[in-house]
Amino acid sequence: MPRCTVHPIDHFDDRKFVVILSHMDGKYVLSRHKARETWETQGGHIEPGETPLEAAKRELWEESGAEEYTIEPIFDYWATDDIGSATGAVFRAEITKLGPIPAGSEMAEVRLFDTLPDVFTYTYISTVLFAEEKKLGK
Repeated sequence: MPRCTVHPIDHFDDRKFVVILSHMDGKYVLSRHKARETWETQGGHIEPGETPLEAAKRELWEESGAEEYTIEPIFDYWATDDIGSATGAVFRAEITKLGPIPAGSEMAEVRLFDTLPDVFTYTYISTVLFAEEKKLGK
């Protein structure tokens, strides 16, 4: 059974991933991977030599085309499922200008949502992370 817990920012020294909870004009900004029909937050692996913030900015642009935005770290997370476990940093982005998804991106499209969809690519983790964001008043 998957599990996900949240922790204060910088709780983990060995974060492997970043997740960006993106918003624009009061709506949620989600992306759809070319190989899937479900929607997901922007995010991915922290590359060698990258800080979590650098990774978050890169992933946000690669997966949404965000050109103008503010971004801030809000908490860390730990998640596990039957495949393994990982730690990561969660960021909140307020996008003011979206451009096209960059050529070569693994994302097929970006869409703004008034409410969160019932099913995400990573439903359990996404549900926990968005609930924590709301609890923090972000």
